[in-house]
Amino acid sequence: MTESARPGEPSTPPTNTIPGPRAEPLPPPPATVAAGPQDDNLTDELEEAYWSVHDGAAADATVAQVLTRLPRITALIGRLAWQADRRATLCVVVCQLASAAMSALGLIAGIAVLQHLFAEGPTPDRVRASLPQLLLVIALLGARAGLESGVAVAQARVTPKIRTALECDFLHLTAHVRLEAVEDAGWHDEVHRANDRGLFYARQIVGQVVSLASAALALVGTAGVLGILHPALLPLLLLSVLPVGFAAVRSARARFSSFKRWNALQRRVRVFSWLLLDVDAAAELRSDTAQGALLEEHRRLTLKIAAEDTRLGVHAALLNLAGRAVGGLGTGITYAALAAMLIAGWLPLAAGAGAVLAIQSGQVALTRLVEVAHLVYEYALWVSDLLTVQERSRRLLPAQADLQAPSTVGRITLDDVHFTYPGKEAAALNGISMTLTAGQKVAFVGLNGSGKSTCAKLLAGLYEPECGSVRWDGTDVREMDAQSLHRQVACVLQEPVRFPFSALSNITAATGTLTQADPARTLAAARASGADAVIASLPDTWETLLSKRFKGGQQLSGGQWAKIAVARGLYKNAPLLLLDEPTASMDPPSEHAVYEAVLRGRLREDQITVLISHRLASVVDCDTIYVFDEGRITESGSHEELMALEGGTYAAMFTLQAGGYRARSSPPLDKPLTPS
Repeated sequence: MTESARPGEPSTPPTNTIPGPRAEPLPPPPATVAAGPQDDNLTDELEEAYWSVHDGAAADATVAQVLTRLPRITALIGRLAWQADRRATLCVVVCQLASAAMSALGLIAGIAVLQHLFAEGPTPDRVRASLPQLLLVIALLGARAGLESGVAVAQARVTPKIRTALECDFLHLTAHVRLEAVEDAGWHDEVHRANDRGLFYARQIVGQVVSLASAALALVGTAGVLGILHPALLPLLLLSVLPVGFAAVRSARARFSSFKRWNALQRRVRVFSWLLLDVDAAAELRSDTAQGALLEEHRRLTLKIAAEDTRLGVHAALLNLAGRAVGGLGTGITYAALAAMLIAGWLPLAAGAGAVLAIQSGQVALTRLVEVAHLVYEYALWVSDLLTVQERSRRLLPAQADLQAPSTVGRITLDDVHFTYPGKEAAALNGISMTLTAGQKVAFVGLNGSGKSTCAKLLAGLYEPECGSVRWDGTDVREMDAQSLHRQVACVLQEPVRFPFSALSNITAATGTLTQADPARTLAAARASGADAVIASLPDTWETLLSKRFKGGQQLSGGQWAKIAVARGLYKNAPLLLLDEPTASMDPPSEHAVYEAVLRGRLREDQITVLISHRLASVVDCDTIYVFDEGRITESGSHEELMALEGGTYAAMFTLQAGGYRARSSPPLDKPLTPS
């Protein structure tokens, strides 16, 4: 292999021709194979999905871990709420505290009612004496209901604002991170997990934190009331509620654990459901008559899931029975101790009745507290995950600078550029040097993985070189504002984005707008790309929605989408136009028309056009052709110069492709065809 050749320098011919395929010998397959895991531990055979990493986390956490994390979680949600809407957040806090106070005062007033009812004297007199306290209980309950409504209203105001702020910030950050971050599989999983789960649970967790605070305050209020009645009642509260709390913890953990297992089982069966319903698989599924095989595997898995559901249901019922039994034992001991206190005269009968109400209230509050605490713990993992992704995305944003990229460029220079993809050992580019001048038409050719597309993305400023430099008229692109550079580059890719918008919006999106267009420039771009005929055939021409998701929307073929994409690139009218296999899905006449437009009938004469193509006939008219091999430029020059190189790679590839179009003599029909 030779060193990189600069434009104008003689190219040294390589020592060999096109590299052959690299393959290891493959042994024959077995006669039978299972479609998937066959044992009962199906979940052990499944990779954990990126979006399920925190599912069931509360089942593995200890009580101490949950309790330790709750204050931090509450502070985090409080901070987010305060930033979103201070007035609504303050209203939630004040109303929640006041509601807890109303609940405690209502319990005390209820005990006062019991004291009047259990007092000596005629029943009518006792009832009349209790009426003021009874009215007070009603008033306190009404006030509590009003305060709880205030909490709900304020929560309804602040929750969507938290979600909106987080979602807008998240999408803004992730939409602008550098391209190499998006192409990293690990970051890709993190972002989708944060989007799928983090944003969802960010909305849910606000209400759960409010419920958690309500349950905690109710428990504290109950303890306070019992302390007022008699200090000895506080140990009785613990004796009563701890068994209930233990049962609630076990129940919550079992529920989280079962959900994780059920979810893993469902993942496998969804594969078969999706294949049976997918429109892209429908034709091949029917031509191969594979429906029966998929249905058989689907039934096997659904029976296994049904058995798992039964096992989980029985386990939950037994666990609930055990929890209620233990809780009932604790409650029985509590009531026995309370009866002993009444017999010993330590506690009036009315106070004893009030203590029973308070203890029952405490049991309900603790059960609710445990269940919500586990939910908040798990939800907080997802929200923390979301915030971590946002913070990481801030560090991955492209450079921002005062220096803006120019709207015209006379010369783009790559000087000894090196680039390696994250996680890869082999360099994608290894010492690339070239100079592109205004009005020049350039082609990048070579085998797959040789570095063509990577070099184009470096030219576009989508990647930054590890070593070397990319300069626009002598200025290193790393000194320019990244977004301003992107605005001066038009990229047309082999698999373009199919925006589910109008035909016009699909073209104007190149300039950062979906609603504003330059009519003359749009029409010129559509005509040059051949998209004008496509758009003219649509029911509403420019305003037709290009997606079947919408009523009246139209679906284009791959070749038609390619024409729209080329029109989008031409409409941008940028000083640098990059075309990466743009006509791969076009028919020959359309392909010819596009190359005529971008190589001869260009809309901008000073535009630098870079064409990447495996169809070498399309690059013949380019001013300079660069041949890439394993991250290096091994040959460069015009078509005629490269064809004249003895033993050259380009000449070998071109000759190989051209040979496929030569007429071949057919063997006589009366002679059998024999393999060569």
